[in-house]
Amino acid sequence: QVQLVESGGGLVQAGGSLRLSCAASGGTFGNYYMGWFRQAPGKEREFVAAISYSAAMVYYEDSVKGRFTISRDNAKRTVYLQMNSLKPEDTAVYYCAARAGRIPPTGSSADYWGQGTQVTVSS
Repeated sequence: QVQLVESGGGLVQAGGSLRLSCAASGGTFGNYYMGWFRQAPGKEREFVAAISYSAAMVYYEDSVKGRFTISRDNAKRTVYLQMNSLKPEDTAVYYCAARAGRIPPTGSSADYWGQGTQVTVSS
């Protein structure tokens, strides 16, 4: 079993930055493809970014490319999401997800989910 705990969310003005962290416990962290997802009120959860266990492969949703950066520190068992140039439409609950193997997690295929952290961007 892997437990995921997100942190770093909060309220920020448009154009500001936040850094989300997702700390993992249990399991072998290096075996997991990690991802970030978000869910805005009244909307379905959507993919934001993913990173392979070696960090050699990273993927981003088009609307966050150039603004968000996903990274991981396997020694610290933590994955990060650096969010810059935040926009009001980035407001959502952000979730960390893990999937064993070499395929990125998707909204319907992740093995583990965190509880989420709220990000609110004011205009």
